[in-house]
Amino acid sequence: MGKIGTIFRRELAAYFTSPIAYLVACAVLLLCGVFFNGDLAARNNRATTDGSVILSAFATFTLFFAPLITMRLVAEENKEGTIELLMTLPVSDSAIIVGKFLGAWAYYTAILALTLVYQVIMVLVSSPDLGVSIGAFIGVWLYGGAALAVGIFFSALTENQIVAGFLSLTALITLWLADNAGALVSNRVIATTVRVFSFQTHYLYSFSVGLMRLDDIVFFLGVIALMLFATVRYVESRRWR
Repeated sequence: MGKIGTIFRRELAAYFTSPIAYLVACAVLLLCGVFFNGDLAARNNRATTDGSVILSAFATFTLFFAPLITMRLVAEENKEGTIELLMTLPVSDSAIIVGKFLGAWAYYTAILALTLVYQVIMVLVSSPDLGVSIGAFIGVWLYGGAALAVGIFFSALTENQIVAGFLSLTALITLWLADNAGALVSNRVIATTVRVFSFQTHYLYSFSVGLMRLDDIVFFLGVIALMLFATVRYVESRRWR
């Protein structure tokens, strides 16, 4: 755990010393602010406020900024040759990947935590269902972890950060829209199978309405574990080559 902690602190410090990381955070929060203001204005004297709406918007934004967070994690190390240096240190490949992932997830969590200001505003101006907001918050956090795990896998496949980001974006959009694709399939068995792998299915129909179902929690944790396992195995194959 100490070695994972060292990698974690290294990666987290890299985010908070990078101007790009601050630009990404500012862009996401600006979009959230515009969306929140529009939603609040539309509901004024017409409907009750809903704290999950801004978090659902954040989940959609995650499709696009999660690849920006992860594309450099391993691809940059591959390009500069520092991944070989890391491999010569007394630290396992799994510790390197898990430490990098946790650093990215902590940065994502910091951005997500800043959206709590919108929940505070809603509490001050109305009486939203905080149970729904808490469920949606936990769901976005788990979904974000799964998205970052997918991103770090593609980052390990290439030396080009742009390619890594594009592949990650494509995979995340595909996984998100799998629910819509399943709705278009006439065969019930195939449709159900496709929708099982949809990130949208495991978030919108449970967490976003305040429901925390065990199968959805296990799904996102399973995606994280599977993608990190695949990433570690690929990095290990580089060592043997």
